[in-house]
Amino acid sequence: MRDLLVLSAAELRAAYEAGAISPVEVTEAVVAAAEESSARLNAFTWIDRDGALAQAKAAERRWRANAALSPLDGVPISIKDNLGLQGSPTLFGSRAVSACDAALPDSPAVARLREAGAVLFAKTTLPDFAHKIVTDSPGHGVTRNPWSELHSPGGSSGGAAAAVAAGIGPLALATDGGGSIRIPAAFTGTFGFKPSFGRVPHYPRGPFALLSHVGPISRTVDDAATMMSVIARPDVRDWYSLPPLQDDYAMKLPGGVADLAVAYSPRLGLDAPADPEAVEVMRAAVDRLRSAGMSVEEVDPPLMAECSRIHGILWCVFCARLAERIGEARKLLDDSLRELASIGESIDAATLMTALLQRGEIGRSVNEFMQRYDVLLCPTHTGSAPKLDEIDPKHPPTPVFTQWCNQLGLPAASLFCGLAPQGLPVGLQLVGRRFEDGALLAAGRAVEAVLGSPRWPR
Repeated sequence: MRDLLVLSAAELRAAYEAGAISPVEVTEAVVAAAEESSARLNAFTWIDRDGALAQAKAAERRWRANAALSPLDGVPISIKDNLGLQGSPTLFGSRAVSACDAALPDSPAVARLREAGAVLFAKTTLPDFAHKIVTDSPGHGVTRNPWSELHSPGGSSGGAAAAVAAGIGPLALATDGGGSIRIPAAFTGTFGFKPSFGRVPHYPRGPFALLSHVGPISRTVDDAATMMSVIARPDVRDWYSLPPLQDDYAMKLPGGVADLAVAYSPRLGLDAPADPEAVEVMRAAVDRLRSAGMSVEEVDPPLMAECSRIHGILWCVFCARLAERIGEARKLLDDSLRELASIGESIDAATLMTALLQRGEIGRSVNEFMQRYDVLLCPTHTGSAPKLDEIDPKHPPTPVFTQWCNQLGLPAASLFCGLAPQGLPVGLQLVGRRFEDGALLAAGRAVEAVLGSPRWPR
């Protein structure tokens, strides 16, 4: 069974096509692993054994008839529990959402995956309304990192990243409002991709509508690109969605690091504490890329401190609006979410409007900066995964190095770049030009070819 769990989506596709294995065999192994892991990792809110096997049997018939719907036909994929999956409750990681009121139709990206024949087998954990970058909640408890169960897998897509790192499905669909795909990817050694704002239609957008993006978590860049080719298709429910492209992202991946003009910013010019051991792992990775022919200029993008300030304003206002909307159920929210909401309630309309206008000016400056480079490299987080018993429940870690990409709508990814001395993964963040998602995925594949993948936790 373990051999089936280590296969990528691309390897599964090749095996299905050759008739070497069946989607049913793979789905049985994945669902069994999901059920077995529940007490140990707590990565899932809902597992659909019967539904998954029915989907897998239909996929098996299509592959046998040479009529597969897509490269993802029969591939098990988990869905974060703030995205609608028809037939399952969508609880947003919160006790404030009643299961009887939580039935939603498929969200746009989920609908595209279902049309592609993917086996949608489970919902993954997140913190209360995806508000923080560790994954625990009053409703679902604590999610643990498969590299070390004493450590967090990050958040808010912690369940998604923990599942993929543990081999429980080669792909997960997740969301990112300030680092919620990339930080869990960094903490688990996986690849997490946040597309440009609007590239993947998103509905319902939840409380962080102007910052939230949908994207994949995977073990390889190739698999993420394959998912992007499926989910980056139009859906009228998302007013913010971009016009459709005819891109096959998986076809844009050839190229090497020597073809890239790269900016490297070790701290983004921010006065933020950073774990020196993680910094050294990242710097060693950049040195390896230089040795492989990458042209690297060490330089900071402009106005990062201002961007962080604006993110704080918007995030707290959105938390306040959420608390207002749910009324008396506010008392059921996580302590840290209630505290952010209290801060947001003190922010007036003039401050909010000024922040939104300033965001546009920062975006212009950063867009101009990015025209000089194919990709920017910087930390995904200030260190590797934190120990669970060292996380302050009222003041959890913050997304210091990731939130600016949400503010400005830029495509960004986190990619494994090495292990810290304690044996935990460290992530390197790659940021691309706005709307050039395919180019960033191609850069990610080139970097992945040099840096390699981790030996996955067993």
